[in-house]
Amino acid sequence: MMRETTANGLTIVYREEGQAGAPLMVLLHGRTANHNDWNGIIQHFARRYHVLAPDLRGHGESGYPGSYALPDMADDVAALLDGRRAIVVGHSLGGMVAFHLAMRHPELVERLVLEDPGAPLPMTGRPAPVHDGSTGYDWEMVLQTERQFLNPDPAWAGQLARVSAPTLVLSGGPSSQIRAEPVARLIPGARLVTIDVGHLIHTSARPAFLEAVEEFLDA
Repeated sequence: MMRETTANGLTIVYREEGQAGAPLMVLLHGRTANHNDWNGIIQHFARRYHVLAPDLRGHGESGYPGSYALPDMADDVAALLDGRRAIVVGHSLGGMVAFHLAMRHPELVERLVLEDPGAPLPMTGRPAPVHDGSTGYDWEMVLQTERQFLNPDPAWAGQLARVSAPTLVLSGGPSSQIRAEPVARLIPGARLVTIDVGHLIHTSARPAFLEAVEEFLDA
């Protein structure tokens, strides 16, 4: 079911599945995607969890405020949670938003699953993003997040030590253009699992993705 709310002063549209009394899980999509990126994954987890899959700011049907700092995107999710603790699963940009949420609002994160997240370290060798006319997201979001990938706040890497939630980092391995391994090193006690299928683990290797996440959540 699709819902809409105001969170952090912004319209956030989100998909809600599962039983209201079940443990809460939040799924955060990657850059230029939306809640539909989790199709199939949502239904799987809704058997056990109360699942929320928002469109991040600048994506889908949520607000396009023109400002896309990663900490602000994390605060949007915190406002959506409204004091509730959740298992937080994030892919790519959504994984970076997820670890910012865990750094800034540790009381809201029960467990953390980061699927091929970019590390808060300067990324090099990335081709400049090219606007291909695609719709469904704010191009300004792409430009602003890219600048944060290339030149992140130097404090962010150290702040990952604040993450207290049990954390699983899934790496897409050498086939991915993203290096997730530094995130696992910087988060105390994080578990690293490599599934060498590239950046889109949950679509390229859905059974392996689900197996790794379920094993972590059941531990």
